[in-house]
Amino acid sequence: MNVSCTYKQNSDSLCGESGVDSMLKATLVIQNWYRGYRARLKARQHYALAIFQSIEYADEHGQMQLSNFFTFMLENCSQARKEDPELVSRLFERTFQDIKDRQEYVGLIDVPDSYEGPRLEFPLTFTDINHLLEAFKQQQASDLHGKLDDLFLIFYKNGLPSGNNPYVFNGDFVDRGSNSIEVLMILLVSFLVYPNDLHLNRGNHEDFMMNMRYGFTREILFKYKLHGKKILQILEEVYTLLPIGTIIDNEILVIHGGISESTDLNLLHRLQRSKMRSVLMPPVSINRGHATDSKKSKGDITVTSSGKVKSNGFPSQELSKHEWEQVVDILWSDPRGRKGCYPNTSRGGGCYFGPDVTSKILNKYQLKMLIRSHECKHDGYEICHDGKVITIFSASNYYEEGSNRGAYIRLSYGMNPRFFQYRVTSSTCMSPLHQRVHTMETSAIRILKERIISRKTDLMHAFQLRDHSRSGKISIAQWAFSMESILGLNLPWRSLSLHLVNIDKNGNVDYMSSFQDVHIEKPVKEVQSTLIETLYRYRSDLQIIFNVIDSDRSGLISMEEFRAMWKLFRTHYSVDIDDSQVDELANIMDLNKDGSIDFNEFLKAFHVVHKYEKLNTSNAKFANYK
Repeated sequence: MNVSCTYKQNSDSLCGESGVDSMLKATLVIQNWYRGYRARLKARQHYALAIFQSIEYADEHGQMQLSNFFTFMLENCSQARKEDPELVSRLFERTFQDIKDRQEYVGLIDVPDSYEGPRLEFPLTFTDINHLLEAFKQQQASDLHGKLDDLFLIFYKNGLPSGNNPYVFNGDFVDRGSNSIEVLMILLVSFLVYPNDLHLNRGNHEDFMMNMRYGFTREILFKYKLHGKKILQILEEVYTLLPIGTIIDNEILVIHGGISESTDLNLLHRLQRSKMRSVLMPPVSINRGHATDSKKSKGDITVTSSGKVKSNGFPSQELSKHEWEQVVDILWSDPRGRKGCYPNTSRGGGCYFGPDVTSKILNKYQLKMLIRSHECKHDGYEICHDGKVITIFSASNYYEEGSNRGAYIRLSYGMNPRFFQYRVTSSTCMSPLHQRVHTMETSAIRILKERIISRKTDLMHAFQLRDHSRSGKISIAQWAFSMESILGLNLPWRSLSLHLVNIDKNGNVDYMSSFQDVHIEKPVKEVQSTLIETLYRYRSDLQIIFNVIDSDRSGLISMEEFRAMWKLFRTHYSVDIDDSQVDELANIMDLNKDGSIDFNEFLKAFHVVHKYEKLNTSNAKFANYK
């Protein structure tokens, strides 16, 4: 808005000193209002990001707990090794006992004549990279966490990999985004063309256990219905070949997560990558009864003079506990401002490391800087620990459209790092801030409400303990304390209360309103709410467990398998649900009474319904008849 004074020729200004003062005051009022408005939007954006990140880390914490369950299962199911050796192999041993050379790998999957996409032939060249890029650009790719458009933009701005334009990609190429396999194919082909100039570090998502939870497994099985299982097996092998760190110019350490006070780069350099099938699987003795001589063993693969790789059999196919802890720290840790090294309680794996730990490790190995990824940053990057640690995150719009920028870093010897930020958008013009914040906020509150409803019984118990008058109301402080004690998300509950509950004029919370807009759909009305909430809360974990057990990918498991795994799961997770309730529900879900159930369909029956979704659906149906 332009504010101006008018003048009359050959006369004094119509705007005197009082008019100028008024305009200045008006300008200051508008300026202060706008600053306040922007600050409130930024605060809402910050809270939305806090919700996304807290729930992401809580899920990862659950993934680490699930990994411990598999160890518990094998240690406590004494007949597991005898009755189901395939399960043991799936979790702890190599997929291909006779590793193929390159030509044999190529022949594993037949490409039909009807295939119209790019065909790659060895030896690969720069032309093959271009063919892949052009082919994938023809797709309607909307979504490096599987975000293809971010990769296209990086190559557009910084150029394609080449001998004169080297790259380091720092892990987490897959999961979450819908184009993970395309991203991975481009990176792997680029690596084969320029093996000395493109480096691929392993991230915590280059792990088949993570892929089963976060989408890459589903993407592969959906896109490659005939050969999906075989492709996944090959990719599990590829993961074991990726390095977990890169050192640039003997000065800069590039790793995915972070370090600990005990990080030993020499040990990690000597580590046999082939042992790292899943970093999420803690070491467990699975070869009891097989005498092994670890001193004579050279690991589980040998490279022959012809270049072939073959298995050495049983001996030493897993990391030692110390080696495993070192790798987990590298892939899962996060920097913090507080000094020292302490457990990463948010993620459930790795550690938090302070500036003193950074200085200690860098000095020990005569390095100057640590570059890592692993954490979404609003601006795409963050510098901490007195400039010695840089976090770089290249997936823009990671949580929601407009939630964050992506970034990459350009390094030149003897020069300071240069940062390049971007945000991929399908629009020619970026939506205004208030619209982006509203979209983020709505999505964040939605997933938070799903967390809340999954703990309704526990929350109700916590609320009622504090509602001494049985009025159905408690103070905001009591409500916030109850929410944090049950959900453990470390969120600003007081600030979020306006979005989650009804508050009366006295500042008291109607705690039943915490659940007013959402409920879990019951597949069977007679089933108790506690059981429904438990199965919904652990649905991702249960789905992974039963998909691991379902080695033939039939999607069916027997009632006996179901009961046995549930009992172990209930014991490990301390779930207070009577086995008879689960048996009864499983029998009901066995629709054709053949003694087996489609477990994926079983879990899909437990889903959250949002009240406003029903309204929107009804309105949409009405609109169609206009």
